[in-house]
Amino acid sequence: MPPDATGPRRAVAGVVLAAGSSTRMGANKLLIELDGEALVARAVRRAAAAGLVPVVVVLGHESDRVEHALAGVHCRPVFHALHRSGQGSSFRCGIAAVPEGASAAVVLLGDMPMVTADMIAAVVDLYRTSGAPLVLSEYAGVSAPPTLYDRSLFEEIAAGDGCGRQIVERHRGEALSVSWPAELLADIDEPGDLERLRADERCAPIS
Repeated sequence: MPPDATGPRRAVAGVVLAAGSSTRMGANKLLIELDGEALVARAVRRAAAAGLVPVVVVLGHESDRVEHALAGVHCRPVFHALHRSGQGSSFRCGIAAVPEGASAAVVLLGDMPMVTADMIAAVVDLYRTSGAPLVLSEYAGVSAPPTLYDRSLFEEIAAGDGCGRQIVERHRGEALSVSWPAELLADIDEPGDLERLRADERCAPIS
């Protein structure tokens, strides 16, 4: 049964993972600007534009600088003291910070600048019309964020010792997915990735 079928529509939260140390880039990639906007601010702003409420941002490495880059962007920063232990722990920290009023959370990465508000909204729409506990984004057969987790999965996430990928594998039979072109999977890990993205006109900012 769709999650809204028995009562008023409940909020879907966003969780933006922005705690990593960017070791391959050599500098904090979340502070790199595309079209005059830091990557982390771009990700959070698009999550908010898609209607996610609230947008939780998991901070860790250089948290003060990342939070400063988010000035003026409506979000809920959460510092994760154990961010060096890996993305899985940041994922669990973000899910734990989702308020009780939210029926689900969409998890996003701060370094995937091709993900748009429309893509995020499509994931949420499929969840609301289907009631699936897990909604995936598929890029030519590769699963990557934005990924939506229903609240019914939160306890399992909190008890886990891995990342969202393990939740996806355990519940793939219950999941639905939205398909996107493979090129939208682009993320920024090394300096060459940045130059390719800056040359791509699809990286133009949304209004």
